[in-house]
Amino acid sequence: MDPVYTRITPVATKTTRNSASPLTAPEWRLSEGLTDYATAVAFMEARAEAIAAGTAPECIWLLEHPPLYTAGTSAKPADLTDPDRFPVHVSKRGGQYTYHGPGQRVIYVMLDVGRRGRDVRRFVQQLEAWVIATLGEFNLRGEIRDGRVGVWIARPDKAPLPDGSPREDKIAAIGIRLRKWVSFHGISINVEPDLSHFDGIVPCGISGHGVTSLVDLGLPVTMADLDLALQRQFVEVFGEA
Repeated sequence: MDPVYTRITPVATKTTRNSASPLTAPEWRLSEGLTDYATAVAFMEARAEAIAAGTAPECIWLLEHPPLYTAGTSAKPADLTDPDRFPVHVSKRGGQYTYHGPGQRVIYVMLDVGRRGRDVRRFVQQLEAWVIATLGEFNLRGEIRDGRVGVWIARPDKAPLPDGSPREDKIAAIGIRLRKWVSFHGISINVEPDLSHFDGIVPCGISGHGVTSLVDLGLPVTMADLDLALQRQFVEVFGEA
């Protein structure tokens, strides 16, 4: 069943580069309330097939999930430290364990990577740049770290790690899957989730560093604020709304 959603009017359009013919602007969807994870996956898989077949436009879907953990293709059982806390879903996306729940904006990206250059590494870098540019609208500096997936925030206000290295907190996770050169799954950005819910896993297999959110960092950002920033910065990073 197609989930209930609101279609968002794109904020702007630009000509797409790196394709034989211009791509039409992706459809932006916004789901209110909490979306069931299995329902979301079924929709993404069907939409990715339709995009690959040329029968549907690309799609960006903004939503929230009820509290749950997902296990990516590289997940290690030992990193699920509290398996009975929330439902655990085995996911075919890349990466390890992550948490989804209320107060976290999930952005599922169903984009035609084949027509966007067939460069998976560049596509992931674009997703990272999109998150960093979006956070920048709130005067927050997100950073990428070698060997660590996601987007990180330096925390000089916290005591360093036992080895003396500066402490950093994760604010966004990235994990995608490609099928016929169409992406699905995507990004999650912490707006105001219950950060204690991350305690049941080792997020993305990385111990030592913590997890933060926009509100945890003292920024009174709403989901609506973030959604508008995501739309604006998508134009800048990917070339169209």
